[in-house]
Amino acid sequence: MGFADDHLIPLVDEGLGNSAYLVDLGDGRALAMDASRDLRALRAAAGRRGLRVAFAADTHLHADFLSGAVQLGHDTGATVLASAAGRRAFPYHALADGDEVDLGGLTLRALSTPGHTDEHLSFLLLDGGRELGVFTGGSLIVNSAARTDLLGPERTEELARAQYQSLLRLTALPDETAVWPTHGAGSFCSAPPGAERTTTIGAQKRANPLLAAPDEDTFVAQLVASLGTYPAYFDRLGEINRRGPAVLTAHPVLPGLSAQEVRALMAEGGNVVDVRPAADYAGGHIPGSVSIPLRGQFASWLGWLLPDTTPLAFVTGGDQDLSEIVWQAYKIGYERLAGRLAGGMNAWLAAGNTQATTAFLTADRASGRPYVDVRQEAEFAAGHVPGAVHIELGALNQYAANLPAGPVVACGHGERAMTAASLLERAGHRDIAVLDGGPDDYTAAHGQRLAEGTKDTRS
Repeated sequence: MGFADDHLIPLVDEGLGNSAYLVDLGDGRALAMDASRDLRALRAAAGRRGLRVAFAADTHLHADFLSGAVQLGHDTGATVLASAAGRRAFPYHALADGDEVDLGGLTLRALSTPGHTDEHLSFLLLDGGRELGVFTGGSLIVNSAARTDLLGPERTEELARAQYQSLLRLTALPDETAVWPTHGAGSFCSAPPGAERTTTIGAQKRANPLLAAPDEDTFVAQLVASLGTYPAYFDRLGEINRRGPAVLTAHPVLPGLSAQEVRALMAEGGNVVDVRPAADYAGGHIPGSVSIPLRGQFASWLGWLLPDTTPLAFVTGGDQDLSEIVWQAYKIGYERLAGRLAGGMNAWLAAGNTQATTAFLTADRASGRPYVDVRQEAEFAAGHVPGAVHIELGALNQYAANLPAGPVVACGHGERAMTAASLLERAGHRDIAVLDGGPDDYTAAHGQRLAEGTKDTRS
């Protein structure tokens, strides 16, 4: 068969910063590459074309989402393709370096490309002898390479050296070969912001700063220096994917809970997550609840800040998509979803319960308070309010004791800052305010210019 551009369908998860791919094999069958457990978009794309997923390939034991390959094997009879070195504990077609799979006209060749993880494979898609493109997973990504510290700090440099060799191998492919990475902009697996999702080998030779490194030592130093923090749940998912995520036989739902049931859940150690917009949370919320607004990044912050071992109840707004809450939680392994507060905050108050409020201040009203910035290190370094105290949101619980009294907490727009305020209030801090806006708004309102560099309270 000839391979046209529209035979490849990228499926982008903007929140996690990842791409899955559906490949139309031209005979009613399809290949799914690095599909997550949230298969809604993939199933819709396959349905529009009348395709059955016959193959489900995984490039590596993902740290940032649960694989959907086992589910596809159950639902469509798909053959799961993955690295033999990953020693998965479920039936799959185990591949070693150079092994090929006949897709019915097209061929998929496994290329060993360790670095991001030990068992990492890239998959070269061939039409006869012509290299169409390569699925690079967490190896070569647009203008970067994926992080190498997921297996512990003691192995970071070793894996960075393996990543260097893997990139050399990939860039030996013809320049016109398409590059289809899994990790992209927004991924905590270290893709640079604003990058395109796909590229070519030739374009990466010209534009990827890591490939411009003159030698392996320089490459390693540059890659390791670029590594920021990542969500706590990353450390759990590799082993779950190795064992195989549980097959779902029905769509999970969020049942309604009474105010009394939510109170009981909290009393027994469960967590209440308020997914409403930050302004709604500020106006009134359940004391002790955690604000994580429902948006693309919801899964990342849920997995970073709360354990997967305690039941979760949710406070929602009237028009929010309950299925989005469920699938964002399930794709990172959070399945203890007790339900949602039926009737929302009105029902909570009607049952005689109290609510808490949080000051949500525009920049002109935030004067006189210490400024606490909870953005990521790279964001802070790119520009911040002069004199700001910096503690990343993911480290807030650890370093909250360093906070000055009565701060205004800020991020880029207000969502992460409201999450931070909810954690601080739950820990007993009082007189917390949240900035409705970001550093640009604050400095403009106070006649300042953004500072560069870092001032971090962690020591």
